[in-house]
Amino acid sequence: MPTGKVRFYDEEKGFGFISSDDGQDVFLHATALPAEAVVKTGSRVEFGIADGRRGPQALSVRVLEAPVSLAKRSRKPADDMAVIVEDLVKLLDGIGGDLRRGRYPSSGQSRKIAALLRKVADDFDA
Repeated sequence: MPTGKVRFYDEEKGFGFISSDDGQDVFLHATALPAEAVVKTGSRVEFGIADGRRGPQALSVRVLEAPVSLAKRSRKPADDMAVIVEDLVKLLDGIGGDLRRGRYPSSGQSRKIAALLRKVADDFDA
């Protein structure tokens, strides 16, 4: 069976393309993937090929190796994240107290808090 790397895959649309090891671009449809398979750009796959209406199409795709995301390689150690989360909880507790007294944070402070929450969420989601 031929092998290659996923060049592009859009999970929402359910299709993408594989660059086979022999240099051929192969169409990849979600129906060719096993149930619960996670395919991302850079995943190594093994697949069968059939001639589709618009060229070669992958069949019976098997994920051989998922790529390690750059975010996972560069994310902070768990001990550092624990300190960040503890500080974040203290910050949010203070904001909660102000909200109980009927005071929202200023718009500048709100933007900073939102950016901080997004950054922490991104670190966890890596």
